[in-house]
Amino acid sequence: MRRREGGIAERWSRRQSSHGWWNFGGDGRKEFHSIDSTLLPSPLYSQAYTDRWQTMSYAGGVPGREPMQVSTAPRKPRILLAACGSVSAIKFGHLCSCFSDWADVKAVVTPASMNFVDLSSIPKNVMLYTDEHEWSSWSKIGDSVLHIELRRWADIMVIAPLSANTLAKIAGGLCDNLLTSIVRAWDYEKPIFVAPSMNTYMWKNAFTERHIIVIDELGINLIPPASHRLATGEYGTGVMAEPSFIFSTVRLFLESRKKASSSSSRT
Repeated sequence: MRRREGGIAERWSRRQSSHGWWNFGGDGRKEFHSIDSTLLPSPLYSQAYTDRWQTMSYAGGVPGREPMQVSTAPRKPRILLAACGSVSAIKFGHLCSCFSDWADVKAVVTPASMNFVDLSSIPKNVMLYTDEHEWSSWSKIGDSVLHIELRRWADIMVIAPLSANTLAKIAGGLCDNLLTSIVRAWDYEKPIFVAPSMNTYMWKNAFTERHIIVIDELGINLIPPASHRLATGEYGTGVMAEPSFIFSTVRLFLESRKKASSSSSRT
């Protein structure tokens, strides 16, 4: 594969200044998809999908019985969050909290990420799955398979942080744990967002550039890393985007898509 001029670090050096996400084309072009930031409610973490109830009465009424209540609220988005073995996984609890008030959230963690994830920071309403759940939930033919069930349940998957190792696995089609098995079985009509986190030297590596191209061809959306002081003490590109930025990017993507779908249905 011919290496393009400038290298991946230079091409991603200008971090997005507005809400949106990048697609990195195999023809050497990058495209930024912006979203109307006015679609984001204020405050950022307010519940846009708070249950609304409409009181409906029986025809003619039923003596001595309370009116029946029927929910008219749209179903909350179902977000599957996942963390890999990167030091940025210390922020995974915060990421779960960002999403959990707005969406139904389930989370998947790799064994390596458990070195960094603070389990006490995971919200109580977020179900957490590990590789052990994949095998303990199945005992015979006919039993449900966890990675297939999670793939069916989720409307969108967000892998943050995405380590260099898991990036390479996804690009190569490997599926040796719960997280990568979900990605291998994924319906790419549904979005996946990834937020890489790795040392600058790993981010600049030629393999990373190749792997980013491959996952883009699959339709996976990249939320690029930021330039900041790394865990090694060096300054460079490779720090995972902030959880609040990841949340707002995904939320605005879904809100924008709903708005576009609503507009097209009226025309």
